[in-house]
Amino acid sequence: MRARPTPSRRRTSWAVAAVAVAAIAVVAAVAWRPWASPVEPAAPVAAGDDAVTAPASLVLPQNPTVLIFGDSWTYGSAASDPALGYAYVIAEEAGWTTVVDGVRGSGYLKPGIDGPSFGDRIAALDPAVAPDLVIVQGSINDRKQGASGYAEAVDAAWDDLARIYPGAQIVVLGPAPQVLPVEAETARIDRDLRERAGVRGWWYISPIADDWITPGNYLDVIDTSEIGRDHPSTGGHRYLAQRLADAVSAITAPPVVAADVAADPLGR
Repeated sequence: MRARPTPSRRRTSWAVAAVAVAAIAVVAAVAWRPWASPVEPAAPVAAGDDAVTAPASLVLPQNPTVLIFGDSWTYGSAASDPALGYAYVIAEEAGWTTVVDGVRGSGYLKPGIDGPSFGDRIAALDPAVAPDLVIVQGSINDRKQGASGYAEAVDAAWDDLARIYPGAQIVVLGPAPQVLPVEAETARIDRDLRERAGVRGWWYISPIADDWITPGNYLDVIDTSEIGRDHPSTGGHRYLAQRLADAVSAITAPPVVAADVAADPLGR
């Protein structure tokens, strides 16, 4: 016959059960806190080739030489004159001397109308240019090429760029949307380029993430006519030049100004 638990044993069992219930309640409260702000996961500290380095502020001289390399947007397509494209206009906006290398239709995987893909074009750049800053823009032209081989093509092109201009600072300007909503493959390119730039410790500027082109200003920036074919208008190029100048200014260290030395009243 099974023995019945004594009162003291029953009290012990109830105490253990109460502790267990309390522990479960604490765990549940910690796990589910609808009043608390979501906590961002800690950034992983990666090792090897995929380690992410925080970019240092750009340090630019007065009137720096800036190479702007990219696709048809850099070429100045749809502006009333290509010389009114953002890559030229930014020279007056930011006080730069710009060297512009834009090829229509070109991408990291896709050859362009007037020249080859980014990798071949970069390999042919003139080392004598010796820019203080290189801005690599683009490229929505790869959005129909698929993801296969894309990261490898980007890395190879950027390796050559860093080799040709070892003294230059490099900023990657991601694709801007030519249509809204942003196409899925354009968004994928934006993510891929951000990741690859982060691995190198290069600044990445994302017109997509920073809402340069929105439903509210789309028709003011983009020429949707048969002539413009969803490229920036003349006014759109000027707008992009201002946005880029502001974005670069925000990541540039302020110039070092030497303190004035007070004159010695005795002439010493």
